[in-house]
Amino acid sequence: MENIQYQSDKAQIAVNSFIRSTYNWMATGLALTGIIAFWVANSQVLLNIIYGNPMIFYGMLIGEFALVWYLSSRVADMKAGTATTLFMIYSALNGATLSFIFIRYAGATIATTFFICAGTFTACSIYGMTTKKDLTSLGSFMFMGLIGIIIASVVNIFLGSSLLYFIISYVGVIVFIGLTAYDTQKLKEMAMTQPDNLDAGTIRKGAIIGALTLYLDFINLFIMMLMIFGGGDD
Repeated sequence: MENIQYQSDKAQIAVNSFIRSTYNWMATGLALTGIIAFWVANSQVLLNIIYGNPMIFYGMLIGEFALVWYLSSRVADMKAGTATTLFMIYSALNGATLSFIFIRYAGATIATTFFICAGTFTACSIYGMTTKKDLTSLGSFMFMGLIGIIIASVVNIFLGSSLLYFIISYVGVIVFIGLTAYDTQKLKEMAMTQPDNLDAGTIRKGAIIGALTLYLDFINLFIMMLMIFGGGDD
């Protein structure tokens, strides 16, 4: 009986360690993104390089998509250090391309939105971690909503509709709230189903992939909220 309890406690410690590592890496990525974004926004030279040449800006965006795809699809074949480095590079690139928010929006708006986003994200994560309900159907529905947001955003590049802009923003908040809860539940399931004999490198790679998923949820939720709360900024 004591041995069973010991194994159960050991498994719970491993689960908690994995989840804690995932959120630590996510927080590290977000911090790096914020630092790089603020640094670029305060450097006229870097702003001119990134935003003065569309080839560079769109090249960076393509590079970000490529990094996410490569890291997500090939993580099993790479070393833990490589996965970590790619995640950090992606976070830095994302910070550079998001530096415009420090120019587009007031500092108070950015700070307020960040804290609202952090609180919302935390609440959704707690729900996803503690609920007994299977959120698979919710995740599928929200993913379809994400596809709709992407299509509508591309269309609105040509239409320039303020109404569609705000519809996308509000729907986007709902979508990423749902995805945060769903992805958190997936993270919990991943942690609980890990074999006991996994090496430290494999565990870290799993944490990096989990961190990347939650990082994307947080960043997109923040951007959607910023589009709403910062609608009146210059």
